[in-house]
Amino acid sequence: MTQPAERINKLPGYLFAEVDRKVREAVSRGVDVIRLGIGDPDQPTPDFLIAKMQEEAAKPRNHSYPPDDGLPQFREAVARYYETRHGVSLDPEEEVAPLLGSKEGIAHISACYVNPGDVNLVPDPAYPVYGIGTMFAGGRALAMPLKEERGFYPDFDAIDRADLKKAKLLFLNYPNNPTGAVATPEFFQEAVDFAKEHDLIICHDAAYTEVTFDGGRPLSILEAAGAKEVCVEFGSLSKPFNMTGWRLGYAVGNRKAVGLLRRYKSNIDSGIFKAIQYTGVEAFTHEGTPAFLDSLRAMYRGRRDVVVKELKDLGWDLQPPRGTFYIWAPVPPGHTSESFVSRVLEAAGVVLTPGRGFGLYGEGYFRIALTVGEERLGEAFRPLKEAGIAYPS
Repeated sequence: MTQPAERINKLPGYLFAEVDRKVREAVSRGVDVIRLGIGDPDQPTPDFLIAKMQEEAAKPRNHSYPPDDGLPQFREAVARYYETRHGVSLDPEEEVAPLLGSKEGIAHISACYVNPGDVNLVPDPAYPVYGIGTMFAGGRALAMPLKEERGFYPDFDAIDRADLKKAKLLFLNYPNNPTGAVATPEFFQEAVDFAKEHDLIICHDAAYTEVTFDGGRPLSILEAAGAKEVCVEFGSLSKPFNMTGWRLGYAVGNRKAVGLLRRYKSNIDSGIFKAIQYTGVEAFTHEGTPAFLDSLRAMYRGRRDVVVKELKDLGWDLQPPRGTFYIWAPVPPGHTSESFVSRVLEAAGVVLTPGRGFGLYGEGYFRIALTVGEERLGEAFRPLKEAGIAYPS
């Protein structure tokens, strides 16, 4: 039988495969499993967007192929959002590209720049797609450790200069999945200056930009001086508007990078359903959007505070994250991330994510997704306490 391509054999195993098997076993035993593993919002898409989608889906004009570069109305809406939210001016003709979700663009940008033997600088722990896209393009992902003592920022000075000479792309992600760290303007400026010095393109995953707390204003890396010379930012409507299944995102910034991504995509996909793009316009422009986003942040902040309090009651010493809807916490001594997650599932029926699934430097941590309500989150900790699961002092 014909053998699969080497790149497919290099793909990591599905992070949740073993966890899913244990979940099925627990459910078959009648366990009320509480799933805090995958970051899929539990709340519905706002009514004003559902209504807009229904309206646009009923129009025959929207059932033909969309333009390769997306509807001009959507690109213009994204540009207006950046102007009003971030003070960043974008040319919707040259500096905005609609995506089938930001994941798709992040996975494909390496194909636009990377040749076999090239290097991409990839944070660790991180969303696995940065490294997978690099591998598919024939490149090598060089890990930049995100360590707690550095606030989960990479240390650019620690990168080997021989590797820097081969480097093409620098991936960043703030607010950060899985750590919850939030970037400062100073860090973004440092990254931009570093990219200019070493002829890199920064690929900034901004999927959680609108999910920030405690007075922190959402930041775009494009706000840094000179950022458009070296940066492309990937945004998504999945998290701020509970639209994970709609697959609508965008790439913005450096016009050459955006143009290359458009060119690549025009050869491998046929664009985004026009009704979805018109609904995206509504998301950015509807008068109810600011209030909706405020309520979303308040909801996740409340959930965050519940989990942080419960963990502190069990002995964990941690600061509340200032962004995303995740909690990143160390496993108790004597456990690996996988053994601890397995212990919690088996003893308490609660699903967590092992940090090792996000990279080598994720080992020793676990992630909690705040994608169930406060009452359900509280229920998740009762069986942990009953099972004696705690962080020893």
